[in-house]
Amino acid sequence: MHYADERTHGCRISDSWTYRGLKTVVMENSLVRVMILADKGADVYSFAHKPTDTEFMWRSPWGVRDPRKFVPSTGSSQGMWLDYYEGGWQTALPHGGYPDEVYGADFGLHAELNNLPWDATIVEDSAERVAVNFRTKGVRMPVAVDMTMSLEEGSSTLTLSKTAINEGEEDVEIVWLEHIAIGPPFLSDKCRLYVPECKVLTHPEEFVDTQKLVLGWEGDWPMVPSVDGSEIDFREMPPKEDRSLDMAYMTGMDEGWYAVHNKESSVGFAVSFPSDVFRYLWYWRNLGGGWGYPWYGRCYNVGLEPCTSWDNRGLKHSMENGSARPLAAGERLTVEITASAFVGEGDVSRVSSDGVVTQG
Repeated sequence: MHYADERTHGCRISDSWTYRGLKTVVMENSLVRVMILADKGADVYSFAHKPTDTEFMWRSPWGVRDPRKFVPSTGSSQGMWLDYYEGGWQTALPHGGYPDEVYGADFGLHAELNNLPWDATIVEDSAERVAVNFRTKGVRMPVAVDMTMSLEEGSSTLTLSKTAINEGEEDVEIVWLEHIAIGPPFLSDKCRLYVPECKVLTHPEEFVDTQKLVLGWEGDWPMVPSVDGSEIDFREMPPKEDRSLDMAYMTGMDEGWYAVHNKESSVGFAVSFPSDVFRYLWYWRNLGGGWGYPWYGRCYNVGLEPCTSWDNRGLKHSMENGSARPLAAGERLTVEITASAFVGEGDVSRVSSDGVVTQG
């Protein structure tokens, strides 16, 4: 619909916006406002809780860039992604992790669908419910995605129904990563992280000299050994002064969910996902310890990222360790993910598959 209803109450949606030259879809109700960059990966650029004026998505210092007006100075397989990385939430398909060569094609960091434009069509527009459909197709692997985001009045939960489609005539394997980065001022050392009972895996290799976690460790949530001999409680969020940068992975969850709750403001952000598809939850701990390009010590954020596979060394590595997800020729793989804002006291004991957060 080219001319949508211009309501001033209830659910609202509009695809008539641009942000820094990129087509942007805005959907909101009385509780939350969501901004999606249709021309750049259908990235969720903003997810804000309106009553408390709380933004959950992390913003990178360099922000949104229009590819038509910004050309990276080199063709680096990491830089081509990082130079355009504005923070927020990306769909990384068919490859998540560091650059790799698979099926005769080069894949850069987290390639390739989050750097492509997506078609956007409003499919429902009423005061009670709004929904928008996004679609795109891969270039270097014939994997397409059909995604519908919906929001109901009175609910602080965004629902995402996503289908990955192998449009080729050859079976392939994929890594599907939901790259969700949370940042300040919501994120602080007043936050606490909740997940179901699970195993924790630490990254097996050194990739920066500010890593604090013991490499290649596996054990029960939440205590993880540090290289200095102490234990790190993953339920607690360190401050930026921690100056660490680590990767870890949670797995073995009976239910797929997590919640980050700021104990000072009582505001929280929660995500649910199907744990039979996303068998791992990547935990990127960028706690002020990223030095050099592109962080330069400026960044304080965490990524809590449902993924089919592990670890972040790329698709080929996941194929070799047996964690890549098969996607047969013509197969359609559908998942439902929720993202919710919540306000309340007490520890989080569960996030249901429809986004309801239980506390206390």
